[in-house]
Amino acid sequence: MLIDFLLSFSLFFITTVALVLLFLVLYAKVTPYDDYQMIFAENNTASALGFGGAIVGLCIPLHSALVHSISYIDFVIWAGVAIVVQLLFASIMTRFGGKYSVDKHIQDGNVAVGVLMASLSIAIGLLNAGSMSY
Repeated sequence: MLIDFLLSFSLFFITTVALVLLFLVLYAKVTPYDDYQMIFAENNTASALGFGGAIVGLCIPLHSALVHSISYIDFVIWAGVAIVVQLLFASIMTRFGGKYSVDKHIQDGNVAVGVLMASLSIAIGLLNAGSMSY
């Protein structure tokens, strides 16, 4: 019986970690700037804040899906929905132009915009999780 619980835990945990890793790759592809270059090579705090907020913003609905899913497949489907919603949000937000260009402000290291992106990503994650009605 304990083995069954450990196997179930392992399956869900490993799947969730794999989905977060997939999100890390996809998020970097949907944003018009190179998050990894800006974070690890350029020490861009704004990018790190925005990216960190996106991760937290994803983990909130993933948690909701883990807690409320009725099966493994149900969890994977809702996790996919969570990933798509968060990626759509990031894609839309980073495409604004002019003085509201998140792309330009993040690349310039504007920490205020990084905090805004993190906050908005977390807010979308909360709404995403709350919208997962069971």
